[in-house]
Amino acid sequence: MTAPSDDWYSAESATFGDRVEAARSAAGMTQGQLAKRLGVKLGTLRGWEEDVSEPRANKLQMLAGVLGVSLTWLLSGEGDGVAPPDEVPEVDPGVLSALQEMREIRSQMTGMADRLALLEKRLRTALKEST
Repeated sequence: MTAPSDDWYSAESATFGDRVEAARSAAGMTQGQLAKRLGVKLGTLRGWEEDVSEPRANKLQMLAGVLGVSLTWLLSGEGDGVAPPDEVPEVDPGVLSALQEMREIRSQMTGMADRLALLEKRLRTALKEST
């Protein structure tokens, strides 16, 4: 594994999930194989690669070790990671803009889901207290 010469996997260009998927592919593993090596469910690994969830610190450390990349690279794209793809297709700026907007919406949805869970907890507590 080498440190990429450009910013293909930088925090501005790729997500944590993008880097996990790239490192897994570079290691020649399927999602199922990696999940088994880490002792997690396939759905858990898919969640990481799809940026729906993130691993806990102990699994993050293990993930970096199994994939042969640095922890810093997984988190930020800096340090020892995988080389960028040989051929990078030209991407329409509109597509990049749409992807960025999707990431922002996903982040907002996660925040709203957290707020909804807190509200639900408050309501359940209030209902318990009223009975």
